Amino acid sequence: MASQENRVAIVTGAGTGIGEAATIELYKDGYDVVLAGRRIEKLNDVIAKLSIKNNKATAIVCDVSDPNSVSMLFKETKKMFNRLDVLFNNAGISLGGRIEKINIVDWKKVVDINLNGMFFCTQEAFKIMKNQSPIGGRIINNGSISAHAPRPHSAPYTTTKHAVTGLTKSTSLDGREYNIACSQIDIGNALTPLAARMAKGVPQADGSIKAEAMMDAKKVGEAILQMANLPLDTNIQFMTIMATKMPYIGRG
Repeated sequence: MASQENRVAIVTGAGTGIGEAATIELYKDGYDVVLAGRRIEKLNDVIAKLSIKNNKATAIVCDVSDPNSVSMLFKETKKMFNRLDVLFNNAGISLGGRIEKINIVDWKKVVDINLNGMFFCTQEAFKIMKNQSPIGGRIINNGSISAHAPRPHSAPYTTTKHAVTGLTKSTSLDGREYNIACSQIDIGNALTPLAARMAKGVPQADGSIKAEAMMDAKKVGEAILQMANLPLDTNIQFMTIMATKMPYIGRG
């Protein structure tokens, strides 16, 4: 990894929720951070929350489902900083419904963002990390508790998150020769705009509706920083971080 004074991280989906939390923690620790997302105003809102330091925070509009947009994100990052140490593959959406009623357009949208987008970003990160000096870097994929066990009526989201686990394993294996480490963080019930509804009540496997315990998203950001700061000869391959009392362990 680069010296403490010259570390660069890209966070996709950086404008809200987990992406925002990770961006804040990485920046506080001294990383130059590239915030990527579809809405420039959300990215700039996050930058406005950062304490002024010597490191940089830059917003770049990117649609991860578009390989050309992803290519431009990484080209701009390379142009600005000439290296990349950490990629947090975070961008994702959650669409679901009963299997027989899921709209094909919605299905493809979830696959394009949650899976294809993560692959496009991983591919571009490899191109930079394998050719820089010092060689290597770290890719952290945002999985989910749904990478292990589904919620009711969540086939598109759950399918893509299971696929992310396969991508994580393949990336970890293929990255060895280039000193590229790949990890996956599986998050359960962090209090974000996307997940806030769970505190009010969501469907359970037995058909009931129950409120679920939540946790502070800041703790997820701190966990991502912990993974990011490991030396490249050490890897947290999979981490599950969750609200202690969420029903995941007893799901079903």
